[in-house]
Amino acid sequence: MIDALFGSKTRVKLLHLFLNNPGKSFYVREITRLIDEQINSVRRELSNMLEVGIITSDSADNKLYYGVDQRYEYYVPLRTIFADDVSAKVVQPKAKAISWQKLVAELTDVRIAVLAGVLVPGSVSKIDILLVGSASPTKIQRVMKAIEKSEGRELNYSLLSYDEFYYRLSVRDKFITEILNGKYTILVDTDNVLNSQK
Repeated sequence: MIDALFGSKTRVKLLHLFLNNPGKSFYVREITRLIDEQINSVRRELSNMLEVGIITSDSADNKLYYGVDQRYEYYVPLRTIFADDVSAKVVQPKAKAISWQKLVAELTDVRIAVLAGVLVPGSVSKIDILLVGSASPTKIQRVMKAIEKSEGRELNYSLLSYDEFYYRLSVRDKFITEILNGKYTILVDTDNVLNSQK
């Protein structure tokens, strides 16, 4: 039944393989063994999936490796459909927003927290979370792991000191302006620096 919805049983098996192994890459012959399908149908479906953008390819050791693109627009809903583990199931938006606020609130030394990238619809930023403050990197990593688990994907984040951020903002640094000229959501802005910029 699901084969008809997604076009072919090979595609369904590939989606299942990739979405249950985020961060891992596989080469063609390895894939054919893992999903028990013919190499020609695997190659055809990999080509289709590359064109759509759900997977990426990279070559190493004279082999072409394929892996899921966690920044793909529909990654989270597809992972919800194909994931074997319960932790990959999507959290309701309200519950997610509350947990985000709680997680970021744990970072008492963060004066600015901005969401962008894959976390904000319509954002094209390569950075998903920008944090500004003096929080310890260990604490930031712990909170980021919790957020990544909640989102079901790896996220790109950046931590800047307040002085560095304020300087970059004042000289219209490319890194900061790319984030702030696009779509973003402010979670924390204790000094109203960003609200005054709008």
